[in-house]
Amino acid sequence: MRNRVPEVTLVFWIIKVLSTTTGETFADFLNSTLGFGLTGTTIAMGLLLVALLIAEFSVRRYTPPLFWSVVVVISIFGTLVTDNLTDGLGVPLWISTVVFAVLMGGTFAIWYARERTLSIHSIYTRRREGFYWVVVLFTFALGTAAGDFIGEALGLGYWLSLALFVGLIAAIAVAWRLGLNSVFCFWAAYVLTRPLGASLGDLLSSPKSDGGLGLGTTVTSVTFLVAIVALVIYLTVKVRAERRAAETIEDDLPDLVDAV
Repeated sequence: MRNRVPEVTLVFWIIKVLSTTTGETFADFLNSTLGFGLTGTTIAMGLLLVALLIAEFSVRRYTPPLFWSVVVVISIFGTLVTDNLTDGLGVPLWISTVVFAVLMGGTFAIWYARERTLSIHSIYTRRREGFYWVVVLFTFALGTAAGDFIGEALGLGYWLSLALFVGLIAAIAVAWRLGLNSVFCFWAAYVLTRPLGASLGDLLSSPKSDGGLGLGTTVTSVTFLVAIVALVIYLTVKVRAERRAAETIEDDLPDLVDAV
């Protein structure tokens, strides 16, 4: 009940994939379709992310609408970070992949050294939540760089890239069921859902002449955002019901103890 992040359920992973797809397509929508440009889009999303993080750290516990708003915006911003390095500064994708992997690994090392755990089930302090969001940002930037490197630099295309990442996540799920460390499996899957979502977004939004389905960034972004909103509403109702039930039990507990 004190945890500042949600429990890991099927809905969690669905929203995560939807948010990564939105991060890919909405960044392109703002950058190209609306003509904000890469720099303008990055500044706007960066400011919005800062505002949302301030709001997130100001609440006492996990709040679905606020939490998932941060995830969606950090997905967009993480995509833009990699795009700026690749398109703006000409940094090769393999270098970006290595750099973000090192930064993420370094954050994990500091997090574990300070807290002695990397489990998201124990994030009930703001310092631990701070480590969590830094890692999440790096996972999105790393996932974008690695996904683009595999899909574009290696020329696998959208369908093969999508199949590859689905297969890798399935392999991690099987390894988890067989006893592999759950914290490692969670973060490995979390990183891989980023290129999975990006491959799905590119497949849906790219023109048919480029191997996509031709839905465009506008339709894809709106569709996935509507789906995210619907699932977040469901989670909000569920969390409120669970908290009301827990509070009822806490209120009744003294009477039960007296009765015993």
